[in-house]
Amino acid sequence: MVFLPLGVRITPVLYSTRSKTTSAIEPRSDTVRLGRHTIDGSLIELETELSGTTVAFSTTKTDPFAIRGSWNGKVSAEWGLRFWLTLAISSDGGEVAIHDAGRNVTLLKVGTRFVAVATAEAPVHVTGHETIDALRADFEENGYFYTATRKSEAPVIALRFNLEMTRKGAYAAGVADSAELAIEKAQACLAAGALNAVADAQTGMFEGALDALRDVVAWNTIWDETNARSYTAVTRIWNLGKFAVWFNDQIFAALLAGVFDADLARENMATAMAGATPQGNIACIVTSNDAWVDRTQLPFGALVVWQLYQRTGERSMIQASYDALVRNRRWWQDNRDPDGFGLLSCGTSDVGEGLYKGTAFAARNETGMDNSATHDEAIYDPVTRTLSTFDLGLNCAAALDAEMLAKMATVLGKHDDAREFAALAERHRKLISETLWDESRGIFANRQRHGGFVRSLSPTSFYPLLCGAATPAQAARLLEHLSDETTFGGDFVLPNATRDDPAFADNVYWRGRIWPNVNYMVWLGLRRYGFVAEASKLASQSYDLFMKNWREDRIASENYNAVTGEAMDQGDTDPFYIWAAMLPLMAAGEIADFDPWTGWTVRNDGRDVTVGPMLSPSGTLHLRVEAAVLSMTLNDRAVLRTDLQTTLSRILISDGRLACTIAPVAVAGYIDLPGLDAGGVLAVRLDGQEIGCVAGADGVRVAIAESGVDRRLDIYFSAADAG
Repeated sequence: MVFLPLGVRITPVLYSTRSKTTSAIEPRSDTVRLGRHTIDGSLIELETELSGTTVAFSTTKTDPFAIRGSWNGKVSAEWGLRFWLTLAISSDGGEVAIHDAGRNVTLLKVGTRFVAVATAEAPVHVTGHETIDALRADFEENGYFYTATRKSEAPVIALRFNLEMTRKGAYAAGVADSAELAIEKAQACLAAGALNAVADAQTGMFEGALDALRDVVAWNTIWDETNARSYTAVTRIWNLGKFAVWFNDQIFAALLAGVFDADLARENMATAMAGATPQGNIACIVTSNDAWVDRTQLPFGALVVWQLYQRTGERSMIQASYDALVRNRRWWQDNRDPDGFGLLSCGTSDVGEGLYKGTAFAARNETGMDNSATHDEAIYDPVTRTLSTFDLGLNCAAALDAEMLAKMATVLGKHDDAREFAALAERHRKLISETLWDESRGIFANRQRHGGFVRSLSPTSFYPLLCGAATPAQAARLLEHLSDETTFGGDFVLPNATRDDPAFADNVYWRGRIWPNVNYMVWLGLRRYGFVAEASKLASQSYDLFMKNWREDRIASENYNAVTGEAMDQGDTDPFYIWAAMLPLMAAGEIADFDPWTGWTVRNDGRDVTVGPMLSPSGTLHLRVEAAVLSMTLNDRAVLRTDLQTTLSRILISDGRLACTIAPVAVAGYIDLPGLDAGGVLAVRLDGQEIGCVAGADGVRVAIAESGVDRRLDIYFSAADAG
């Protein structure tokens, strides 16, 4: 645990006499099961194992300047006296920590501030060291009987406990502007005990989906010392230097963080946009060691920004990224359309010094699907610096990007830009539909710029649904492949090579495995075309796949085996990857979502569920369906209740107005507005026609008749009469 403003650290260090080894609980080298982790850090839990002994840790906080931690030795593989748990107290500046044995407090002064650490039980003994590594070496070389390193003042003060004498323990830290105040704060925090239990974020249908999403985002949100920023990394476990940012991974991190925290979403988008180059593209990857400025990744940035705008209602979400995204989209057309045909090919420009620059592999990086069989027939042309194929996924992303930029430009009042990008999106959609549709196979596919279709397929074959390029006839044929178990169907979906492709058996990275980000894009496309049942099935299968590896092992994998659903069956996958959370995001989105085309959407299919908290443009949102009645609260105030088993979309809630589009309704029902006085209702209109309302038990009730078509409901009321 680190108090970043002062660089003060509390580092648990474990020592096993059985193996004569130590652990500082580092996921890259030690066995760690990452538990619950709220976005604001009010609760953090993990379990770790060393030489067969398992210890659980938990920290809680209600105050930015105090934390309370605890541990519990859950499983012992040796006598507890021989297994040591040490709290190492240090600071990044190397200031000397002082242990006061009489008061059982350790104190650090950094600048003009003080940090005090108090423990519930006095440590067995206290040692002093220059570094954490020196503390570990002391244990490993001298064991636990050694007392020559006892000190009360040192850059690292080690409070030593063992699991025989203190199987369970607790500590607290407080920060203040005097030593006495810091000590009082720490002791009061310790005495207050742990927080009450954190409520589950999602129960009932798709239980635990929102909880998992939260935990993956929170654990992967780290501090980048080089750039003095917090951001949500691809994974806290990889080590690619001091920081590592992939463009697509980073924008997806923004999307996921935005479910809970607008500021964290903004920070993640700013981190992604920091890769913008003078040429116009956004670098594929930037690390402390390298920058791939010669290439980029699929242009999904505008999609994510639009979704964040919908979820937060904050125009600043668009303003912050708009100019960089516009330059990026124009760069694609200027640099990756060598024949001027209008469709794009992947490439690698003659700029920068990035690894693999000027190779076919570098060009494939632009899709993110580096070793996909869809690239097997692509030939790199060193003259145009592009691959020989029109990449389907790239072109669909580019068409969607232009469409979203047009929406963003409209919000910003940039009407010339809006017309430019709307026209570009339409032209791109038309070219995709006419050029990349393989009639003989009834599917969209990559194609040689001057030749026929490539053999291998991936789920990007469904991306024309995402960008709106598929005709109704093409969309209908696509659905056949979605359920065909020789191609993309099966218990575990969607494989990134068809099951009848020789590449599927490779089961390495993009050759046959399931990728969460791809499933999410296909799900969005199905929803766009109104394929509700198919989208829900994909969301359910994706949830089941995720939970198969999450429930017991807390694995959120970069990719998954398409035959067994296993995550860690081969070494080329990461066990705690940020975009794994896009699988439970789909499940949560089946209940409440912010759809790029239909806005704020909630669904009641009659099954019991609770979801929340999550962000909405009108405040912190909670939803509950109980006994087939959906209830919505905003900022802990009930605002809507309905027994209609349908979907409400394009929801708008503001002072004086509630509006939504009601999907077809098979059975008549009601919509209640709790807390609203019937006398304060100014008008109720359904598709523009005035309808009545009546006073309900605790507000206003509007009766809704059955119907086979969408209808728009508008309720206007005096803001002063709203509860």
